[in-house]
Amino acid sequence: MKRAARPPENGSRIIVVVGAQWGDEGKGKIVDLLAERFDIVVRYQGGHNAGHSVQIGSRSYVLHLLPSGIVHPDKTCVLGNGMVIDPQAFFEEAERLRAQGLKVTPERVLVSSRAHLILPYHRVLDHTSEERLGNERVGTTLRGIGPAYEDKAGRRGIRTADALNPEVLRARIERNLEDANRIIVAYGRQAMSADQVFEETWRAVQHLAPFVTDTTAFLNRAAREGRSILLEGAQATLLDVDHGTYPFVTSSSTTAGGACIGSGLAPHRITGVLGIVRTYTTRVGEGPFPTEMVGEEMAIGNLIRERGREYGASTGRPRRCGWFDAFATRYAAEINGFTTIALTKLDVLDALDKIKVCIGYRLDGRELDSFPAVAQDLRRVEPIYTTLPGWQTSTLGVTNWEELPERARQYIAFLEDEVGVPIGLISTGPERNQTIITRDSALASWLGA
Repeated sequence: MKRAARPPENGSRIIVVVGAQWGDEGKGKIVDLLAERFDIVVRYQGGHNAGHSVQIGSRSYVLHLLPSGIVHPDKTCVLGNGMVIDPQAFFEEAERLRAQGLKVTPERVLVSSRAHLILPYHRVLDHTSEERLGNERVGTTLRGIGPAYEDKAGRRGIRTADALNPEVLRARIERNLEDANRIIVAYGRQAMSADQVFEETWRAVQHLAPFVTDTTAFLNRAAREGRSILLEGAQATLLDVDHGTYPFVTSSSTTAGGACIGSGLAPHRITGVLGIVRTYTTRVGEGPFPTEMVGEEMAIGNLIRERGREYGASTGRPRRCGWFDAFATRYAAEINGFTTIALTKLDVLDALDKIKVCIGYRLDGRELDSFPAVAQDLRRVEPIYTTLPGWQTSTLGVTNWEELPERARQYIAFLEDEVGVPIGLISTGPERNQTIITRDSALASWLGA
């Protein structure tokens, strides 16, 4: 349940937004909704493998690197030190957003000098890694994120600050390509030229340079001044490199704890954590998925996929669909310390006459009391379900709790009880105004509602 937060320094609100499932929970809309009431919006981990969608009227903005706050012209957006950044992808996204009328300039977009770069050879290594794993492949987006994080952990990565010095950049590219080319050539690909990689990277870095600054110093100064900060995670808890369904995970720390690591803000500064969950569950790529709708339930999964437009914003890949997993969400709530929860895509379930919720796992005849650490065990678990009646009437665009069908309210209350965290927001459609905010929630106070 909700816990009292440490009093903010100088009245500063610093809120972390975290996905509680396997990603694609609708963080883009929620961050966009919150961003109006915050001064600074920060992405603290991941790369352009993330895909956040923001719908405003007839316009849709798809964001991969930039925080969702970019659609608000008066907000400062920060790409934190925990990210890995492909300079070319950054500028492609910036140009696309500029064409949609958004302002993407060094005055309002800050890139951490400590963030690591994704270089051309990282993308090639991502392909060879998946080829090497075969049937055990992770199902990455093949954009070089994993290999860039591997170089970071191996202390051979190239940060934006390092790349601003051409001599340092060239020396590190030459050193790293010696090892990278051994793998690249072993998989039948042509060795990459250090000169070509350097020239391509140096051109991009020169364009990136005006955006680069010490974002850790900037954020801590802003906190001391009492400015409000919204920390936006990519992917989600069950894809966290430490706490997710390893090895079918991303390469960074996606949890609330990762927000401190990836931004440089101390833990005591965090004043609240918002968990985002769907009314059902999806997963992209490989990996165990206990509540996936397969076999006789595949038709329901296909219906949800079409109603929810469950296709990756980054890749276009169809998402695997499953029932809400309260057991896994309780695990996510415990790890992150959720203050409150935002529940998205209620309207997608409008067509169902019966809705199942997983309330526990059984493995080898024994009911589990904790989330399995081993992926193979998670593949074998038997979900324990409770079935609730559907409401079979439209909830699209509903903005008041009292206007929801009684069975929809019962479903939401059941999820709240099972997860053990109050639900402060219910999304009933993709647009900002298609939202219910409960008046007595922590989220209402963050918004000043």
